[in-house]
Amino acid sequence: MRLGHRIGASALGIMAALAAGGAAAQTLNVQLSSDIRSSRPGVNRDALSDMVALNVAEGLFAIGERGDIVPMLAESWTVSDDGTVYTFALREGRVFHNGAPVTADLVKQSWEAMLAAPDFNCAGFFDGSRGAAITSIEAPEADTVVITLEEPDAMFLKYAAQSQCGGMAVTHPDSFSADGDWDHPVGTGPFTFADWRRGQSVVLEKFADYQPLTGEPDGFAGHKEALVDVVNLVVTPDRATAVAALRSGDLDVVPYLSTSEAAELMDDPDFEVKSSPHGGMITLLMQTADPVLSSTEMRMAVAKALDIPQLVDVATDGLGTANASLVPKGSIYHSALHDRSIDYAPDEVPALLEAAGYNGEELVIQTNRRNPINENVAVLAQAMLQMAGINARIEVLEWATQLDRFRSGSFQMSAFNYSDRADPVLAYSAVVDSKEDRGSAIWDDPRAIELVAKTLQTPDGDARQALFDELHELYLEQMPFVMLANNLTVSVNADYVQDYSTWNGFARLWGVSVEK
Repeated sequence: MRLGHRIGASALGIMAALAAGGAAAQTLNVQLSSDIRSSRPGVNRDALSDMVALNVAEGLFAIGERGDIVPMLAESWTVSDDGTVYTFALREGRVFHNGAPVTADLVKQSWEAMLAAPDFNCAGFFDGSRGAAITSIEAPEADTVVITLEEPDAMFLKYAAQSQCGGMAVTHPDSFSADGDWDHPVGTGPFTFADWRRGQSVVLEKFADYQPLTGEPDGFAGHKEALVDVVNLVVTPDRATAVAALRSGDLDVVPYLSTSEAAELMDDPDFEVKSSPHGGMITLLMQTADPVLSSTEMRMAVAKALDIPQLVDVATDGLGTANASLVPKGSIYHSALHDRSIDYAPDEVPALLEAAGYNGEELVIQTNRRNPINENVAVLAQAMLQMAGINARIEVLEWATQLDRFRSGSFQMSAFNYSDRADPVLAYSAVVDSKEDRGSAIWDDPRAIELVAKTLQTPDGDARQALFDELHELYLEQMPFVMLANNLTVSVNADYVQDYSTWNGFARLWGVSVEK
């Protein structure tokens, strides 16, 4: 493999520098809970593959801290009046890891290769089946890329910036071997992809010629400066083993812990525990087609019986914060209106139950033990509902069984988490739809369906804000399910690691230093 020979030379170079009395190379050792599936952005990928790709490769644009789309390899872009032609002006001086300059023609080749890949995860967003079809990609000048869509699609940039799409990362043709197979990513990011020992480790090295943007880090964009020379991502599936390695100094960062595991380290002065909310959702779902839960009064009684801030605090071991809106608190669209919620009001529950015609029928809350937060939510919700006079019971299922029942709508209530979405409207899309068309649809109100469809095709701005505001007001009025909080990523690092963060569910390795 070409990569192995290059890595060997690189490692020997570092060793030689140390032997000659040079400054010690800073190495950051980070846990990987499992091996990556692929090194190719967006293709045959999983979440850990995405994390590696986001530190190695970059797209024309990226998701910013507040969920907005911000420039990366492109300095700016314009959109035609009819919304179908996107013209990108490339940033000057950007180079690939092999030293080649970033040109429009290479961007065009990279996009076309990704769109043609059989295992590209996001093909549907760009072929007309889930988003507008791309009809052409052109490079009329060395610093200009033009992408034309078949029809307007206000979500085009946000679809392309998604982590599962690899952020439509731009990679050099040298990423492929001579026979045309993928070899390793030759990107433009602050780290190079140096080595992959399958089942053992992935090694990233600082890209010496990287030119960080000015300003502050901004999501997956902004100022991205590698402060360590080497990042060693060590495959350590067992979390107890990973924590032991952290205590011994063999690992510096464990990027993903359960809240209960993290709570055990909170008071240890040798470690720093951080929780970072993202766009995923922690929910208590209600089946509005169920006879007991079909009335708004009954669903409102359930909501008012729950002390949600306390429930979230206990369920997440003190690390989570309640959020009643499907719009994350960090989003540009989380206005003051989205802080409105259904308040805990157990004294109002009896009248609502009477209005709903409730006669003590059993409500079954499905949950699982795979995700501790789900189980905690179910236990706490059951206790609160019973205290308010609602006959609730827990049914613990294997995760696969609970997921199957969710997909078919075969539940009364379900403690269920949704994964992160790149834009709040995609969170609404996950729950809003016709139950006849999709078994997993939770909220099938015609007005909600109409609002989501409009939001999908409305560009960022005041009109889009108004649509999100109306959706939240409608949610509070109908209470089709209980939105509890945004999910969170919990990490722990040794106290000598400076400025590490897991953002939006992914380990950001730039801007991190080791001061042992």
